[in-house]
Parts: sequence; C-alpha cells; structure tokens
Amino acid sequence: FFKKRHYKFCLKAHMVITHLRLTGTKYACGRGGCGACTVMVSKRDPTSQEIRHFSVTTCLVPICSLYGAAVTTVEGVGSMKTRLHPVQERIAKSHGTQCGFCTPGMVMSMYTLLRNHPQPSEEQLLEALGGNLCRCTGYRPILASGKTFCLVSRGLRGHPQSKNDGDRRSSLGTQESQLFVKEEFQPLDPTQELIFPPELLRMTENPEKRTLTFHGERVTWISPGTFKDLLELKAKHPEAPLILGNTSLGPAMRSKGCLHPILLSPARISELNVVSKTNDGLTIGAGCSLAQVKDILAERVSELPEEKTQTYRALLKHLKSLASQQIRNMASLGGHIISRHSYSDLNPILAVGNATLNLTSEEGTRRIPLSEHFLAGLASADLKPEEILESVYIPHSQKWEFVSAFRQAQCQQNALPDVNAGMRVLFKEGTDIIEDLSITYGGVGAATVSAHKSCQQLLGRQWDELMLDEACRRLLDEVSLPGWAPGGRVEFKRTLVVSFFFKFYLQVLQELKKLIKPRRYPEISDRFLSALEDFPGTVPQGVQRYQSVDSHQPLQDPVGRPVMHLSGLKHATGEAEFCDDIPMVDKELCMALVTSTRAYAKIISIDLSEALEIPGVVDVITAKDIPGTNGTEDDKLLAVDEVLCVGQIIFAVVAETDVQAKRAIEKIKITYEELEPIIFTIKDAIKHNSFLCPEKKLEQGNIEEAFEKVDQIVEGEVHVGGQEHFYMETQRVLVIPKTEDKELDIYVSTQDPAHVQKTVSSTLNIPINRITCHVKRVGGGFGGKIGRPAVFGAIAAVGALKTGHPIRLVLDREDDMLITGGRHPLFGKYKVGFMNNGRIKALDIECFINGGCTLDDSELVTEFLILKLENAYKIRNLRFRGRACLTNLPSNTAFRGFGFPQGTLVTESCITAVAAKCGLPPEKVREKNMYRTVDKTIYKQAFNPESLIRCWNECLDASSFHNRRKQVEEFNKKNYWKKRGIAVIPMKFSVGFAATSYHQAAALVHIYTDGSVLVTHGGNELGQGIHTKMLQVASRELKIPMSHLHICETSTAMVPNTIATAASVGADINGKAVQNACQILLKRLEPIIKKNPEGTWEEWIEAAFEQRISLSATGYFRGYKAFMDWEKGEGDPFPYYVYGAACSEVEIDCLTGAHKKIRTDIVMDACCSLNPAIDIGQIEGAFIQGMGLYTTEELKYSPEGVLYSRGPDEYKIPTISDVPEEFNVSLLPSSQTPLTIYSSKGLGESGMFLGSSVFFAITDAVAAARKERDIAEDFTVKSPATPEWVRMACADRFTEMVYICPLPLEPPSHPTPWAIFK
Repeated sequence: FFKKRHYKFCLKAHMVITHLRLTGTKYACGRGGCGACTVMVSKRDPTSQEIRHFSVTTCLVPICSLYGAAVTTVEGVGSMKTRLHPVQERIAKSHGTQCGFCTPGMVMSMYTLLRNHPQPSEEQLLEALGGNLCRCTGYRPILASGKTFCLVSRGLRGHPQSKNDGDRRSSLGTQESQLFVKEEFQPLDPTQELIFPPELLRMTENPEKRTLTFHGERVTWISPGTFKDLLELKAKHPEAPLILGNTSLGPAMRSKGCLHPILLSPARISELNVVSKTNDGLTIGAGCSLAQVKDILAERVSELPEEKTQTYRALLKHLKSLASQQIRNMASLGGHIISRHSYSDLNPILAVGNATLNLTSEEGTRRIPLSEHFLAGLASADLKPEEILESVYIPHSQKWEFVSAFRQAQCQQNALPDVNAGMRVLFKEGTDIIEDLSITYGGVGAATVSAHKSCQQLLGRQWDELMLDEACRRLLDEVSLPGWAPGGRVEFKRTLVVSFFFKFYLQVLQELKKLIKPRRYPEISDRFLSALEDFPGTVPQGVQRYQSVDSHQPLQDPVGRPVMHLSGLKHATGEAEFCDDIPMVDKELCMALVTSTRAYAKIISIDLSEALEIPGVVDVITAKDIPGTNGTEDDKLLAVDEVLCVGQIIFAVVAETDVQAKRAIEKIKITYEELEPIIFTIKDAIKHNSFLCPEKKLEQGNIEEAFEKVDQIVEGEVHVGGQEHFYMETQRVLVIPKTEDKELDIYVSTQDPAHVQKTVSSTLNIPINRITCHVKRVGGGFGGKIGRPAVFGAIAAVGALKTGHPIRLVLDREDDMLITGGRHPLFGKYKVGFMNNGRIKALDIECFINGGCTLDDSELVTEFLILKLENAYKIRNLRFRGRACLTNLPSNTAFRGFGFPQGTLVTESCITAVAAKCGLPPEKVREKNMYRTVDKTIYKQAFNPESLIRCWNECLDASSFHNRRKQVEEFNKKNYWKKRGIAVIPMKFSVGFAATSYHQAAALVHIYTDGSVLVTHGGNELGQGIHTKMLQVASRELKIPMSHLHICETSTAMVPNTIATAASVGADINGKAVQNACQILLKRLEPIIKKNPEGTWEEWIEAAFEQRISLSATGYFRGYKAFMDWEKGEGDPFPYYVYGAACSEVEIDCLTGAHKKIRTDIVMDACCSLNPAIDIGQIEGAFIQGMGLYTTEELKYSPEGVLYSRGPDEYKIPTISDVPEEFNVSLLPSSQTPLTIYSSKGLGESGMFLGSSVFFAITDAVAAARKERDIAEDFTVKSPATPEWVRMACADRFTEMVYICPLPLEPPSHPTPWAIFK
C-alpha cells in the first residue's frame, strides 16, 4: 500500500482508512476544522502505563505518526451487521441525524469521551463535541442523545418548568414533549469495549529504539527512537522541521504548498513528555499535547494557592477555547510555541508570565526567554538550526502579581481570535505602585506584539483612572495597525487593544481592594462589575412540543408520530453510503478543475506542456472537447476566450489519482489580459448600471399621497451579507460510461437529478434516455445542489466520453466555496411613513442583490424577494422594487429561503426604526400593523391570518415575553458594560414555486410476491427525512407496517422528469404521488380483501398475483395551481403559507462585541405534522442556520475578487456552543389545511428567517447601550451582527480614542483595504 501511494508527500490516516473501504470516516474540509473525519486513537502512556484514548481528525494525522497506536473508526464501534453501540443507537433514536454526513464524527467524539469518562458531565460533553460541525440539525438532538450518558442531567426535555408552563400547556391543547423514550435505550457497559491490541501492548513493554525511516517520492519521514538519535538527526538535517500533531505544518503544506524533503518525528522520545514540579514553577515537556497541558495545569492549580497560579489560570482559560478537542489532542505545546502564529492564544500569556524555553542540541543545553524578540523571530533570540525545544518552564506567580488573558473571536468556540492578549502587573508590596508591567497582544501584527515601551513608561505609576487613560493612549500609539493590515477589522482590533486593558484594570482593581487595607479606593460601581465576567459555556436545554395523534389512530399507522429517520442507524454506524463512498470502479480516473485567478480578463495563452508530462496525467478537458452545447451563451460550462470571475472553470485535468491531477494544475500556465470595469460590490454595480435582468416591481395604493398624510417619515439602509451553503458533503460526482449506445450512469450528490441528466444530454449531444442519474442520499444541499451539480456532472461526463474511463470528481472545501457561490448579498433602502401611534401608512422598499457574473437563479430570487417582502404586515400603500446586480464574482444561486431571509430583514428593520421614532416597543408596532382578518396580499392572493395571529400570541405567552421585557430593562439599568436585548418576530412564509408545473410529482410503487413493497418517488433525500415520510404515507395508505416497505434510491430511470427537491414542497407533492400509487394498488386489491377479509397481507398479495392483478402502480400528482402575472402585479403564486413566531433574548458584552444567546422560543404552524421529530429538527436546523447568517457567517473577498473565507477556519458557521441556553420549539396544534397531504405543511425553509430574532435581540441590546451613552438610537442595520459590528456600534470612550489616534499612513503599494464585502 505504501508503495502504491508513495507519491503522497505525507500520507494522511484518512487516505489509509479510505483505502481499507472504511467509508464511515468522512472527508469534508481537510483542515481539521469540521470533525467529520474524527476517529479515536489509543496509546499506552509510558509513564503511567495507562491506555489513553483521544479523538483526532484523520485529515491532519500523518499515517507514519501512528506507529504503536490503535486507531478505532466508527466501523469498529458497532454496526448494523453485528451490534450497535449505545452511542450509535442513542444519537439515531434521539433524532440527532439528518443528512448524516457529520454523524460518524459526532459518534466518535462521544465514544472517545465515554471511553475516558463513562459518566461524563454535561460540560465535558459540550467540550468533546465542540470541534464537530453540523449544518442540518441545530445540534440540540445531538446533545440530547449525549446527555443520556451524563452523570447529572438537568432534564432531557429541558429546564424546570417556568411559572406559566402549565398555562402554556393548556393553551396549546393536547401536546406531547417526548421525542424519544430513554428507558428503551440499551445500557452502556464499559466492560464490553474493545481492548487495546495485545501486540501493541507488547511493543510498549519493549519499545523499539532504532530509528524508523519511511521514504516517499518527495518526502522522507524519520522517527528516531532515542533522544540522542534525535539530536544527531537535527544536527545532520538542521532545516528539517519536527512534526508531532501536524496541526500547523499540515495546513501550511496544503494551503501554501510548503514542501519539506525531510520530516523528523519525535513522537517516541519520552524526554519530550517529562513534567517536573519545583517550588518556583512548572516545567512541561515540549512534546506534551495541549490537552495534556490543560490537565497538567488544572492539577497544579488545584494543588497551589491562588497567588501562585495566576499564569496557569490564564493559560487554562485560553486552552478551553483554543481550537477543538481534536486539535488540542494532536497539537503539542512545543509546536504551538515554535510556530509563532500571530494569533497564538498561549504565546502572549507565556511571554508576560516570563516563561523560558529549554533548548538542547548535540553541543549542550541552554535557556532563552520566551520574549518579544523570540516571538518576532529575531536571530539573536531564536533557536539555532540544530537545536530543539525540549521543555518550557513556567514560573509561579507571586503575591502582588496579577495575570490575565483575553481573547475575542468571531464565535465562542473553535475560532481563531481577532485579538488576544496576555497581561501581567506586579506591584510594590503593600501598595498600588506598578513595579513591573507586561502586555502582549496577538492578532494585531505579523507576530505576537509586546507593548514594551508603554509598559516601561507606566512603571512607578499608581493603578488609577489617570494611569488607565494614559495607558490606553500609549497602547494605541505603540500597537498600531495600518488600514490595509492583513486580517482587516483595524478599528475593531485597535478598540479591543484598549478594551482588554480596561477589563484588566478593573480585575486588578478588584483584587487590590481585597489586599490593601484600609481601602483607599472608591467603590467600583456595581454597574461596571459585569465587565469582569466572561460568558460561560452552557449546555443547552429545551422543550419540544407537538400535537398528540388521535387516540383512535391505529398503532401501526406511523403518520404524526416521531418516527426515527430511516437511515439514522446507518448514519450512526457509517454504513450509509454517500456518493464518494462508492467503491473505485475498474479503470477509474480522477478529475480536478482549473479555475480562473482573474476577476475579469481575456485569456491570451494557455501552456499545458509541463502538466501533461507529470506521471499519471491522462488528459486535459477543454471547451473544444465538448461535442454538444457548452452551457449557455452567458453561462459557459468551461470558459472560452475570457473569464468573468475568480473561480470560473476554464478546463479540467484527468489523472490516475487526485494528487497527480492537482499537481498538474500547479504546472499549468495561463496568461491573461485584464479587462475593465471590474465590479465586485452592489454599490459599484449601481454606479455602472450593471444589472442581470429588468427591475421587478409590485405596488398597491397611492404611496406618494400616503407619504403626504403621515406624521413622520424615516429613511434608512440595510446591508445583508452573503452566505455559504457549507453543506458537509462537498460537490461530487461519479460518471461511469457503459460499453453500449453511449449510455452513462451518473452517481451525483444533487437536489435535481433530472437537471443533471438534461445538462449532460445537451453537453454530450446524446438523448436523455441514455443517461441515468442516481441519488442515494445527499450530505446537505440547502439550494446549493440544485443547479451546480449539473455543471460538474457535465464536465465529468465530457471527460468520461473523451477518455472512455469512469471519472470521479470530488471538490475540496476550498474549491467548492470558491466556485459555487451562495446566498445573494442584499442592499436595501427603505422609506416608511407612519403615524405617531406606530401605524404604518406607506412603505417604499428598493432592494439590490449581488447576482454575480451570470444570471443563474438571480431573477427568480429577485421575484421571490419582492413577493415576500411584506411578511406579516398589512400596509395599504406599498411599493417594492428589486434588481439583480451583475458583478465579477462567482454567480450566487438558490439558498434555503430563496430571498426571504434577506428581504424580510429590511421590512423588520423598518418596523424597528418606526418603533424607535415613536418611542414604542417594536413588538407593539408589529402587532399594530399585522394582518388580522381574511385579506389579500400585495399580489392579490387571499389568505386567512388566523394561524399567524395564534403563533404570535402563543409565542408571547410561551416565552413570558412581557415579563422578560421588564427583566431585560431592569438588567440594563444595573449593568453598563453588559446589555440584554429581547425581540419577537412574526413570519408569514410562502411555500412552493410560483408555477404549477413545478409542483407536479410522480411515484412508482412495486409490491413483490412476498408482500414486501418498494417505493420510488421523485424526491431526493437531503437529510430532511423525505424518504421516511414517504414510507409513513405508504404505510398508512396500504395499512401495513413500515417494516414491509423500502426505498432504494432516487433514479431518473425509475421516475422520469422530476422536479428539484426544493421550495419546502418535496414531501407535499411526492407524498401525494405516493398516496395516489398506493390507492391505485389498494383499489386493485379490494376484491381480494373483500373475499378474504381475515387474510394476511401476504396472502392477499399472493392471491393477486395468481389472479394476474398488476402489483405495480405509478402515482401522479398534477401539482398545486400557482401563477404570477408580473405585468399586472397579481396572481396566486404560492399554494399556502407557513406561519410562525420566534422570541429570542441575548446578552452582549459592550467592550468586546461578544454575545450569548440566553433563550429562544419558537412556535410554528405545522398543521398536522407527518413526523414531528423530523419537522422539529428541520425548524431547529433552519433556525440555527439563519442565526449563523445573521450573526457569524461573513464572506470576505480580496480587492482582486479572491474569496478569503474558504474553509471552517475563516468562515464560521454556528457550533454546538452557539445554541441558545434554552431552546424551546412548539408546533401549533389544532391547525388544518385541506390542500396538502394529511393536512401537513412543508417546513424545510421557514425556520431560517426566525434566526433574525437573535439579530434583532442583539440590535435591541445595542440600542440600549447607545441610549445610555446618549448616542442616536437609529443606526445603519448591517447583517451579520458580528462582534466587530456590535463593539463598534456600542460607541464609548475607547472607540473615541481609536478614532482620535490616527492610523499609520498607507504606503503607495497598498492603496486598497485588505478585504471587501459583497
């Protein structure tokens, strides 16, 4: 195997696992940032002789580093074929899986935790899962499954009941809140776990001392067995890096193309793991992992008096949030220090704590301080090439010495800091006179920065307000950042520099008051003390309520019951097969895409010669190889003559392996000639009149006349950033050409296989009937796998046709994010006229969306945005206008909500602005303007808002909104630096496509002679449980248990001409088709059943076969009627509406911009849910995804149009720690709609916008802060509400200092900012 894959510079464990066909371990990001590839590594500790288990991400682990270790993948934990492990059973039965792509990683993180702590605390559970991302579930059910193992669980179904909980239950009718029964779970028996392999035990008892060497084509891996050998090797190869965890070197080798011919692995050197304690301090071996360091420091803190552990406590604080559990398990202390990343969380603390580095070489040992000079990489203070870092000495702190650590990141957990700091002060004994002061910052320069000059100038000063003011100004002078500094956010970072020092000032002042008597200090106001408190990590709790099924409903009938996802157990065991899990087929080749590096340019020349000479490279696919159509005139599959954006596909390389294909890409030379104008932003597009399609407009009433009759008029702007789909499974396709008639089998991860089929047909110029698309399951889509998979499928198909070989194309996360586009950024302008009582009389909104370089779905998104802008409000005089901008960015496309989450944020911002001007709470203005009776929308579609009003009232009641509003106001009066906000948002979400033909569906149902039933339909399993719901429908209609039923896959050969699974109607329309097919079959069976009413299902089927009755039926649903006449501005574009309301409460830190989500209550009108567990999961997942859109997910582009945020390191989707501390979801009972299958509703998208309740709660808190500071309460609304936006909006003395202290002048070579935002 090693010989076969010797070309790989550093063979990762994931490649070996894949080669062994252990497909449960998923590859999603390649950077260790998502946790999908988590496995458990077990090693015997040479000192304690205990077996240690730790979770790691295989995408970063070099296989050579695992010598002597046991690796357990999800397949080794349990399987459907042998037995399920309790972890696997519980995560599935707790409904903790949707698409299932992230589930094996979740299972492995929990399994590893349980191997170390069979009865963990909830805090340990939260920490263990902190490095695992999920885009579907919203995390709540995953935590619920994990909490069943916890020693003390604060109620699986949530917090203790609130005071009005009983009333709430009675007002909501007969409801249940139990989605699973804990008592049915098999118990965890630690004695039944896998033992550590005896062979490895023997190896540890007699460890191999000789040096192990692994030779690759380009890299040699050397693992010495003794410390002496290591020093000799380092002397012989001074430029060779030492590699332990590979968490720094690995990503650098991947992203920057760094190649080291020789790698030295000191993993077997016990001297690097020695820990020694003295009376003065603690020495920790450089080889200790950060997880071990955390345990060592925690133990020392428990042993020593507080005054001696100041530095240790500060380090522990950052170790809890530094990266993920998996990374902390792999990364070493020495590697972290030596890497000297500018964003290092530990180096600033170690520097101020006077840590020293113990260095060793063949020449001897020496010690150097971990100082600013070392961190800056100065040769005089650095390691010599032949030296290694053996250990780190961290001295105890002393009395009258105080050390603190600070950090602020885009989100609370698993995120690189924007700015961090270590601060230490030593006072002359018995006084508040500064004897020594050290302040060091990370994230504000190319290296960790020490404010040495400022500290020296403050020596001898008293610790008082005068010192604080002078210190802040000196710090801003010394720690300076130019406007073009890498990372951007310059004003924000400079503000954090002084905000952190202010926090430190308050902390020390509090401690001095305890030590110095009599007290000479004025009391710190209680209102200021909240600045000292960090937001703790809290395990979310919550209640999920849904309507009970009718007591007369047969137990066999699964409709309305919380049935587990059909693939749940397979997700948990890793046996669920995704597109790239399909085994390699004979003569298969790999494809990689070559994309443009210019935003708008003419292609002058292409040189492929060097690429084609690379061994293993088979061919290059260009536009000339396409036998049919190359996309459309404005949207080419492969670029011809010119490129329109960075990331546009120019051609594709086909090779024997993906590594060879990617290596060939590096050798391709393309010459460009820049074209003008280059347009990136909406503002620039408006300036250049650059648009993709005509303006869309709706109007009612007389808006100009209405503006003349109102009491007040407010105008404002709203900016909504874009959003990356970040489906866990990237775009991937496998095309297999057949030997006859130009037939192709295409296995693809898509929401619309028929579109892939049609596109491949036109590209290859062969009939559609020769092409079969197969979709088993999709690892998340959210709209991003509607149109894009057709492009990749077509390019791969051209490669298959040209080479005659099967072609596999799997996008890396970076390429996926670069190429595919996402949610449209929006710029909205509004003008609203209203009366002083809050009644809105006129509203004029104009929206512009950034469509990118081609049309794609931008015109449709614009139409839907305009149609949905009014949300829940009846305003007599309206004018809505929308334009899609043409820019030189990758084309944006469909995304969950399809314009509604962006557009309606503008509408709700209008409401908030009106409330502020009227001096009314926003909820009062919302109530005053809401639809109340049967009415017509702006496009003249009639509807009844009864359920909307019920959702609103139930949400107010369930959340105890009015009482909590008073509590928020009281909290804000008592706290100056922390503010709370609360908001409740109504929603009227229109479901479906605005065309009848897009609502049709078909199904094919076969009954076999043994009574088993195969169901096929046109919907695709994206994680939303559509296959589960379809079998629930078939079970009810055929009156047989679900165990008799099976769904294999979605195939264009079984059900042709399907519609994309999108717009929340997948279960609706396909359910109708399945129902129709089952009813046809049951009608055929009626005579037989009447003849033998006491017979069994199997007997009836056998009799039907004997009587030559067809046991196969096609079901069909013609679709909901829907149309829109844009000329007249009226129509019935949507089949029905989903109503809902959400209330969220947050708390913000005005000094850092951080926030915590205290509570969210959602009430959603699901009518009669087909499956409440799945529907609640959809609501929660959509809410969390929406919350990400509005708070953390930020796309950043270079001034040249290159996407910076191309992975989980830079692009932050919500993590498990971002879930509200209390998260309650209720489905509105006793609601009916005769239109849909069993009176159910599609809930896939609607919950997305409810995430805005968190956004408006944040803006409510910001408004409270601004009001207290006598700053105008109205401000430009910008989403996402990142810590940067929140901090700068909460203007205070420190932000004023930043603006007063000028930025350094920009050099001529950097006339532009570091990043632009769409």
